[in-house]
Amino acid sequence: MTRILFICMGNICRSPIVEAVARVEFDRAGVIAEVASAGTENYHVGAPADHRAIAVAEAHGYPLAAHRARQVRTEDFASFDQILAMDRVNLRALQRFRSEPGGTEPALFLGDAEVPDPYYGTKKDFERVVALAQRGVAALIMSLRAPAGSF
Repeated sequence: MTRILFICMGNICRSPIVEAVARVEFDRAGVIAEVASAGTENYHVGAPADHRAIAVAEAHGYPLAAHRARQVRTEDFASFDQILAMDRVNLRALQRFRSEPGGTEPALFLGDAEVPDPYYGTKKDFERVVALAQRGVAALIMSLRAPAGSF
């Protein structure tokens, strides 16, 4: 089973939304994968997702109310097959959690594009995160379904 970890800064907005979208869309597509999310900072460890993230995600059918924030751990690099950051800042920040070379190499969730942080924005910004999450998760589903060696 594939294990995927989504990363943002505080684990209360972007990465939990992407995790919720992935969980639902993987299930709909029949893709067997374990998904989780974490933050590079410890600002919100144990806290629920931002209330705006919960409202927007759940309005689109992605349950998020049970989420509790956690910080990235060194062992995540050995435990997850993919570690996908929402932006370049957090992609760089992940390096401080790697205790040694090896393990999963983090990448950007959207390839060369970033998922912008909606925290200081409006509902529209959270809606954009959901749309980007849907797009990125659709691409993940395609890649997970592709036969090995077909890239």
